[in-house]
Amino acid sequence: MQLLPQTIPEVIVIKPTVHGDARGFFFESYRRDFFTARGIHADFVQDNMSSSTRGVVRGLHYQLDPHAQGKLVRVVRGEVFDVAVDLRRGAPTFGQWVGCLLSAENKHSMYVPPGFAHGFCVVSDHAEFHYKCSGYYTPGHERSLLWNDPALGIAWPIAADQACLSAKDAQAPCLAGAEINYVYAP
Repeated sequence: MQLLPQTIPEVIVIKPTVHGDARGFFFESYRRDFFTARGIHADFVQDNMSSSTRGVVRGLHYQLDPHAQGKLVRVVRGEVFDVAVDLRRGAPTFGQWVGCLLSAENKHSMYVPPGFAHGFCVVSDHAEFHYKCSGYYTPGHERSLLWNDPALGIAWPIAADQACLSAKDAQAPCLAGAEINYVYAP
C-alpha cells in the first residue's frame, strides 16, 4: 500500500498494491498494522454499503462528538468524486476540502478522520460504495452540510440542477449555520 499526500494532511488516499494475472486480481484493502504504523489509529466498528446511480450526491455528512466517525471509504463498482471537509474549529484548514476520484478501476480508498464531513457524487452510470466506520451510526448526532455551499467552493463534477439529493441533504445548512462541536487539537 502507498499513501498519497493530500492538501489536508489528515485526509489520506490509499493506493493498494494490486497483484493481478489471467485469473483476476488480489489486493489488501485494509491492514491495521499498516495504518497504525503511519499514525492512523481507527478502530472500525461498522461497515456500510450504498448503491447509487449517476448524479446522486450523498452528503456532506458528519456526526457530532462524542459520536464522531472516521471513515475508510472505497468504490467496489463504478466511480465517484469523493470529498472530505475539515470541520475542526481552530484548524488551519477549517472549512477547506479535499476531493478525489475513487473507482473500482483505480482501487484507491480514502481515510476521512473524525472531525470531517464526508460526501460523494456518482460520476459513472452506477456505483457501489463501501464505508468502514470508526463509530456507530447515531441518528441523534448526525448532521449535514449543504453539498454546494458557496463558502466551501467544492468543485463538484455536476451542476446543481443535475444533482439527485435526499430531502435531508437538499435542506442541509451552509457551513456558517452548521452545528459543529469539533475542536482542533494539534
